[in-house]
Amino acid sequence: MQKNPVMKRLSYPDTQKLAAALARPADTPDAGRREKAAAILAEIKLEGDAAVRRYSTLFDGAAFDNMQVGESELAAAAQSVSPALQAAIRRAYSNIRTFHERQRETFGPVETMPGVRCWRQSVPIGKVGLYIPGGTAPLFSTVLMLGVPAQIAGCQEVILCTPPQPDGSVNAAVLFAAGLCGIRQIFRIGGVQAIGAMAYGTESMPQVWKIFGPGNPWVTVAKQLVSLDGVAIDLPAGPSEVCVIADAGADPRFVAADLLSQAEHGSDSQVLLISDDETLIRRVEAELIRQLADLPRRALAETALLNSTAVLVRSLEEALDISNTYAPEHLILQVAEPERWALKVSNAGSVFLGGFSPESAGDYASGTNHTLPTGGCARAYSGVSLDSFFKKITFQQISRAGLGTLGHTIVEMARAEGLEAHARAVEVRMDDPDGGI
Repeated sequence: MQKNPVMKRLSYPDTQKLAAALARPADTPDAGRREKAAAILAEIKLEGDAAVRRYSTLFDGAAFDNMQVGESELAAAAQSVSPALQAAIRRAYSNIRTFHERQRETFGPVETMPGVRCWRQSVPIGKVGLYIPGGTAPLFSTVLMLGVPAQIAGCQEVILCTPPQPDGSVNAAVLFAAGLCGIRQIFRIGGVQAIGAMAYGTESMPQVWKIFGPGNPWVTVAKQLVSLDGVAIDLPAGPSEVCVIADAGADPRFVAADLLSQAEHGSDSQVLLISDDETLIRRVEAELIRQLADLPRRALAETALLNSTAVLVRSLEEALDISNTYAPEHLILQVAEPERWALKVSNAGSVFLGGFSPESAGDYASGTNHTLPTGGCARAYSGVSLDSFFKKITFQQISRAGLGTLGHTIVEMARAEGLEAHARAVEVRMDDPDGGI
């Protein structure tokens, strides 16, 4: 494996070397993180608001009288966000809403046989919690990605938690975006304590039934733990990642910019470049160095790049095979005829076709959702969508004649499984044609 100032390089790798190159950056947390998070959650479950306040002071350095953001603060936020940013957020809101509205499922009754009707109905999840990270970058865009589908679905109660500043304030753009989504129950709480408060409820916060949103490793562990207590979560979340597949015709400036846009998320982010053209890889490497020079989050991006790899392959077919094995959160196809190659994608969270479809578009405003599976989970998980905020309930209605036709099938199968009461529940109806409704 060849090394350069920004990324490791791997040429025509065998299976063993490729597996090592595709390994996600190792998460080496405090060995007791899970135990510590579990202890915090237990205290919140027992003590409610008191424990939440204690850990907010400890971890966020924030002390405040009211955990919930008031209407006056929401109104002030709308005034403090610049007109240009307000317009941008409104445009993103509109595009996200348009795309997610089209995900509504219409499903009429199906007659599986005469007299037997089955159908499915989408019912919104009544109480949902949205976690919006703060940290080095308050993600007001995530408010839109989670708040818009919750709004369309018609969830009765939407709780939003986000870490406060030391003075107890909440980012104004987060509050403005929440207002667009019709969210009024906003709490200045972050980290494990926010997940615990939403999962178990406190004196100030209602309990929710499903929790959405990304976060740091502590938040991720907390979500996993509360899911064992019967609270649903959206999907496994880990460090951000992107895979760019580029051919000889790709613009190295675009490729480098896409790699950096993901690398700047954090030092544990992973970026992967796969190309069948060595010259393109070299030009991208040069562009990375040039573009890094004045990047505000340079230190984070450089660290992420040093843990990432550029892979030289013999063909684009091989590149797609590698990507499908890796199952990236984001996949960018900067190749000729990207629509044709897109047909070969089987494992990815979200795919961006062509040189003018940067991953940043999906992160903010094209309309697709940026809450996506990471760490290879795209092999089996989808990103957040309108469906994520619904339960699918099935219904069936069988007529007297329908049961007369179907009943013998049910009885035969039930007795074969040794479930006599199941069989009799059918026979009692079949043997009494005058009974029932």
